[in-house]
Amino acid sequence: MRPRRGTERRDFSNNLEHSTTRPSGSNRRRNLLSPASLFGAILIAKRVSMAGQSRKWMILVATVWIQAFTGTNFDFSAYSSDLKSVLGISQVQLNYLAVASDLGKVFGWSSGLALLYFPLWVVLFMAAFMGLFGYGLQWLVMRDIISLPYILVFLLCLLAGCSICWFNTLCFVLCIQNFPANRPLALSLTIAFNGVSAALYTLAGNAIDSSSNDIYLLLNAFIPLITSVVSLIPIIRQPSLDPLPPDGVRRDSLIFLILNFLAILTGIYLLLFGSSSSDGTRARLLLGGAIFLLIFPLCIPGIVYAREWFHRTIHSSFSIHGSGFILVDVDDLELHKELITRESSYHENGDETMYEIKRRKSSGEKEGCCDSIVKKDRLAMLGEEHPVSLLVSRLDFWLYYTAYVCGGTIGLVYSNNLGQIAQSLGQSSNTTTLVTLYSSFSFFGRLLSAAPDYMRAHNTKQRAAKSMRCCRPRHYVKLNSNDVFCRKMYFARTAWLTIALVPTPIAFFLLVASGNAVALHISTALVGLSSGFIFAAAVSITSELFGPNSVGVNHNILITNIPIGSLVYGFLAAIVYDSHVSSSLNIITDSVVCMGRQCYFLTFVWWGCLSVLGLTSSFLLFLRTRHAYDQFEAKRISSMTPLY
Repeated sequence: MRPRRGTERRDFSNNLEHSTTRPSGSNRRRNLLSPASLFGAILIAKRVSMAGQSRKWMILVATVWIQAFTGTNFDFSAYSSDLKSVLGISQVQLNYLAVASDLGKVFGWSSGLALLYFPLWVVLFMAAFMGLFGYGLQWLVMRDIISLPYILVFLLCLLAGCSICWFNTLCFVLCIQNFPANRPLALSLTIAFNGVSAALYTLAGNAIDSSSNDIYLLLNAFIPLITSVVSLIPIIRQPSLDPLPPDGVRRDSLIFLILNFLAILTGIYLLLFGSSSSDGTRARLLLGGAIFLLIFPLCIPGIVYAREWFHRTIHSSFSIHGSGFILVDVDDLELHKELITRESSYHENGDETMYEIKRRKSSGEKEGCCDSIVKKDRLAMLGEEHPVSLLVSRLDFWLYYTAYVCGGTIGLVYSNNLGQIAQSLGQSSNTTTLVTLYSSFSFFGRLLSAAPDYMRAHNTKQRAAKSMRCCRPRHYVKLNSNDVFCRKMYFARTAWLTIALVPTPIAFFLLVASGNAVALHISTALVGLSSGFIFAAAVSITSELFGPNSVGVNHNILITNIPIGSLVYGFLAAIVYDSHVSSSLNIITDSVVCMGRQCYFLTFVWWGCLSVLGLTSSFLLFLRTRHAYDQFEAKRISSMTPLY
């Protein structure tokens, strides 16, 4: 019996009738899709897919807006002196209010719990109203409209800190859901914009009323709510995304590259004009320019898609290849999982990798104290999952914890005390300039956290070109000294973490040596750059060292150092500050103000020594994890290197 040749063709059309009898030849010809109809169906499918891809970029820009306008804890130093005066509290009590804002991170689990039971947009507005309630009531207290006891103000600061954590969790979820292939790039870009919040709020405050510091509390209350309303439509209309083809990953990487250049331009703009307060009209124009730079990224995906459509439609006869600059390769992620599985099987079967053989041979040699510290119970591979019980028993985790608490957390505490530091050094008029400086350099530090991905991508591209040139019989691709250097330094994030911690002790010892305005500005920029890098790189480092599937729990355990460090370091600074109030020559007794270098001199010495401890811990962490990065990178390179 002859097969039904028209059956498969009939499946492409929904308006064909199903028949148990074999159709005649004329019916088969009539049921076939014409080339024009087939082309139209394909075009409609591509338009639907492109619409979904466009909506995901709208979600990314909305996430950038949310991050840019919800880092409300970074402008605390702009109004902290006035809040201290209104409440009539000491520096220690003011420190507790700053700790309460940071303490919101301890309750970060509540945002994840809320996402299990409520839609994203509901969680978004819950966070917005928490901030409205927390900051709004503080503004009423600052304006003497209402009077609240200190404990209630503390709880309001805690509530406001929780709202920041909820916003951050929501942005992380949006990036993970909509950019599975370029997740690190989406996270690093959005986290970076959280660092410009203080600069944006300074511009907004100068545009409305530059003479009042309580305007920051009013802006903290309403701007996140307005941003949530603006971001509502993209979040509600989330697309159902299919896995991206390789050319789609390249296109997205190109868009991320352009968005990062725009982000750098935005940071430079805010650095140059963020603290300008000459007159209200100029401040409003500058604020309009900043908002334009935040809106303009909406056009970039459309331009890239239009360019791709133009080349595909108009120049279809030419062979157009995607960009070779791929920041994150999906195949590398799959290779990483495969290598981890293969390595596990090696350990289970008693087999040894080449690295293990070398390590076994070297273990027979005489080891010193430093060698035992570096090699004892160190990570065998990247990406190994660590449950909580295993995590807290790892020396690598506690080295990482110490590096964070003695690096990034000190930078955060410095920013919280920046208002009192400037006031004690006679730089009260430059407080908003210092806040903007810290915010802008924190933003640049967050952007620099993606440097390992950029350099690794560039190095991978060079190796790929070298492999293509050497892909002929009897030719082998050998690693030269430059390849080895790139492999050791370009991708090891722990090495970059160590480098990022170097500016912090330099900044504090510079303040110890000199208390003039130049030293204060340089130190503020260095601390902002260092702490910004650490905040943004922490998620990726935690994922690589202790497992991507456990990163949610493990990272929340890591950031418990922020409220702990904020309490300890801030309390130390407040004790030193209050101890010099009685010996200060210029005292405003009603608001308990200390004037002079002695107010923070000893604090800077302690912070500088602690930051050296953090730098040492980070360097030890790099030495202990270097072999895991080398091993992973060597296997990745060998898998992509053709041998004949």
